[in-house]
Amino acid sequence: MDMYAEKLEMLIDGEWVQGGAGVTGALFNPANGDEIARVPHANVEDLDRALQSADKAFKSWKTTAAVHRWEVLSKAADLLEARIGEIATTLTLENGKSLAEACGEVQFCAEATRWYAEEGKRAYGRIIPARSGDVRQLVLREPVGPALGFAAWNFPAGNVTLKIAAALAAGCSIIVKPSDETPGTAVAVARCFQEAGVPPGTLNVVFGPPAPISEHLIGSSIPRKVSLTGSTPVGKLLQRLASDSLKRCTMELGGHAPVIVFNDANLENALDALVTAKYRNAGQVCTSPTRFYIHESIYEKFIAGFVTRSQQIIVGNGLDAGTAMGPLITSRRLDLMDEYVADAVSKGAKVALGGERLDRKGNFFAATVLRDVADQARVMTEEPFGPLAQITSFRQFDEVVERANSLPFGLAAYVFTTNLATASNMGEALEAGVVGINHTSVHEAETPFGGVNQSGYGAESGAEGLEAYLRTKMITEKRV
Repeated sequence: MDMYAEKLEMLIDGEWVQGGAGVTGALFNPANGDEIARVPHANVEDLDRALQSADKAFKSWKTTAAVHRWEVLSKAADLLEARIGEIATTLTLENGKSLAEACGEVQFCAEATRWYAEEGKRAYGRIIPARSGDVRQLVLREPVGPALGFAAWNFPAGNVTLKIAAALAAGCSIIVKPSDETPGTAVAVARCFQEAGVPPGTLNVVFGPPAPISEHLIGSSIPRKVSLTGSTPVGKLLQRLASDSLKRCTMELGGHAPVIVFNDANLENALDALVTAKYRNAGQVCTSPTRFYIHESIYEKFIAGFVTRSQQIIVGNGLDAGTAMGPLITSRRLDLMDEYVADAVSKGAKVALGGERLDRKGNFFAATVLRDVADQARVMTEEPFGPLAQITSFRQFDEVVERANSLPFGLAAYVFTTNLATASNMGEALEAGVVGINHTSVHEAETPFGGVNQSGYGAESGAEGLEAYLRTKMITEKRV
């Protein structure tokens, strides 16, 4: 079965089970379309058992000493690191990204888990000086309660791990619903946490159709927190479901990242960084650079350099040596790429490179460069989530800021300039949760990551990521 070794099971109340539904879904390798496994689906009884176990486990895990939670998470990080090769292989078989990218993602998971292990020891409260000498005012930071984590397929290890590690470090239990398109990666990650000593019920993992599962889990009175990594439409739906019981939410949703390259930029540095970032995970990244605004004085030179570098991108099976870009996750994405290219061309764009699916087995689309793309083209207003680089020109600072901020999304944005004033002004002017200036590395374990506007709210990673799973209690105490 294509070297796919992960046994697909659900984790409920500390046990790995197939579930009571007796129903499974097919799992396909996007690099060749072959079925590689069957994914177990949870039924209502499975979900209720997960909810009850999470509720019970929370009552003890929240009182567990932070230093003990640190020990468990640290062991989990060690296991993730020790199993990078096998987890990354599973990830590539499910997701398609290159093995090198997959290994880097699992390494990030280990680092993020260590970060949260340490940060969990620093969920400090404080004492507020009172107005009366016989009163003491204490501010405590408490775990919010059992949590729900819904994770997307594009970073199947990272998206899952960030939710698990943050929740556990804060003292919360969590039920994770990963994507059924990348289940084995989530299972492999969860095994590391379980083997590290996470108590039964503190971590649960379930699979199955997203709509009924999310409705049932969010509809329960047990969870107090919802975290989603997914699309904006799904985020709006889950937030509506959560509003009935006022569950706290963290929404890391879609983006459409503008890239602004000024005429004083270090062009070689910009091209190297942007081409690498554009084709990472075949463009299936919420922070992927997508709308390229290039100063008119360097426009032709930028396009020439971008095309030259894009031609060197080796597209193929992620397990093959030398592959830089793998397939798209499903064949449906190929149809959408075709639509975006055709629409852009109909509105005056020219295909400078690629623009078509590759004639081979699997969900492969060519590294594509579109030039002279109209702002009204669909690919400039809808997040493409594919290997499309759409490029246009600009003249003035205010003009490009207005165009960059014209969409309702605001996750990532990138600026390339050697002028300090321009860099500072752009950093403040762009409506985005994260702004990269002269580089594209905008997410580390220790830095907050999240969007604004319709790209969501709240943050994962960094101190803010732990904060999302904590609530504040103020105790005022008078001596009598």
